[in-house]
Amino acid sequence: MILEALLVLFALVIVTHIIDYYPLKLHYFKKQKWDLNIGCGPTDGGGLNADVVPRKVPNFVLIKDIYHLPFKNKQFKTVMASHIIEHVDDPEKFYKELSRVSENVIFLIPPVWDLAAAFNLPEHKWHFLTLGTKFVNTLPARVKLPYWWYHNMFGQRIE
Repeated sequence: MILEALLVLFALVIVTHIIDYYPLKLHYFKKQKWDLNIGCGPTDGGGLNADVVPRKVPNFVLIKDIYHLPFKNKQFKTVMASHIIEHVDDPEKFYKELSRVSENVIFLIPPVWDLAAAFNLPEHKWHFLTLGTKFVNTLPARVKLPYWWYHNMFGQRIE
C-alpha cells in the first residue's frame, strides 16, 4: 500500500513537471516571437537567443554575466526569460537588468504545483508561490529553497 502511494506521488510529480515545462512553454512560444529569448536552452524564440552555455540555435549570443547583459538600454521590445529565474542567485537584480534592456519582461516560471521544480536539488534555488506560469513585468512571490548548502557545494552556478 505504501509503495503504491509512493508510485502515485512520483507519477504526479513527473506529470505536473512535464505539463509545466513542455505544453505550457510551447503554448507561449507559439503565440508570440520574442526580441530576446534569454536562458533559451534549445528553444528558438524567433529573435536573438541568449544563454550562459553555448547552444545550437539561430542568432545565438553567449552571456557571460546575467547581471550585466551586453545590450543597450531598451534595445528590445520584449524579452522572454523562460524557466531561468528559479536558477539565479538574485532574482531582483536579474529582473532589473532585463528591465534595463527591454520594455517588457516576460517570465515563464515553474509554479507551486510543479513539485519536481521544488525538488530539483542541483539546479533550482527558488520556488514560486503561484498557480500561474506566465508573468509580465513582475516577479511573483517566492521562497528560497532550504537546501542552499547542497546547492552551494554541488549545484549549478549561474552568475
